[in-house]
Amino acid sequence: MANLSYGLSGRVFVVSGGSRGIGLEIARRLLRDEQAKVVLCARKQEGLEQAVSALDAGDNLVVQPTHIAREEDVAVLFRRAVDSFGRVDVLINNVGMNLLTPSTAEVNPTTWQKIIDTNLNGTYLCSRAAAQLMKGQGGGKIVNISSIAARRAAPGMGVYSVAKAGIESLTRVLAIELASDNIQVNAVAPSMVKTGFSAPFWSNPETHDEIVRGIPLGRLAEPADIVEPVLFLCSEGASFITGQVINVDGGATVV
Repeated sequence: MANLSYGLSGRVFVVSGGSRGIGLEIARRLLRDEQAKVVLCARKQEGLEQAVSALDAGDNLVVQPTHIAREEDVAVLFRRAVDSFGRVDVLINNVGMNLLTPSTAEVNPTTWQKIIDTNLNGTYLCSRAAAQLMKGQGGGKIVNISSIAARRAAPGMGVYSVAKAGIESLTRVLAIELASDNIQVNAVAPSMVKTGFSAPFWSNPETHDEIVRGIPLGRLAEPADIVEPVLFLCSEGASFITGQVINVDGGATVV
């Protein structure tokens, strides 16, 4: 896939869940090809250290261990961004966590809360902090990573589906509420992406083949397939787009 240019040089990004998978690939593109400045967060310091080594971006990259479901951690994250780069132009809410669960009616409430906290509440807390900064800067952009699971119930993914549906609703609500502040809020909803996060599904040949049969383009998504629409939504070319969810699913939701 040829890398496009989105005119993001010098922009300051906060990317959650950025130590691996889609988040790491977003950071790589921003730093290498767009010459942007990136604040990367993840829960584990070890993962962030590995990301620093992989990205080799010098002063344009700052990392901050963050549990995004904790308000105090999120406050530290955004304070670090401002202290390092002076502002935040774009927030990419990429953190996603799923545990294979039984019927949602039978799932342990602790498991329910963990999945909701990491996906939905974390997205809310980060968006809230970013919006407060962006209002004083004259605008900004928030891009949420959802999933087609938000609109497609699947065995073992009930709570995750509910959390992602909440993220899509939050995207629309914030888009309306923040429009007058020149803050655009959108989401990208992938089908299954070939990352370590989804490996329990695609690493099983039978499950992999069953999933691919439901995708007209005949393959799973790669992280790079998701990065391009995300960066477009971060660009000035998307300045009149808000409240939208772009499916990046190889046609899976069409059939």
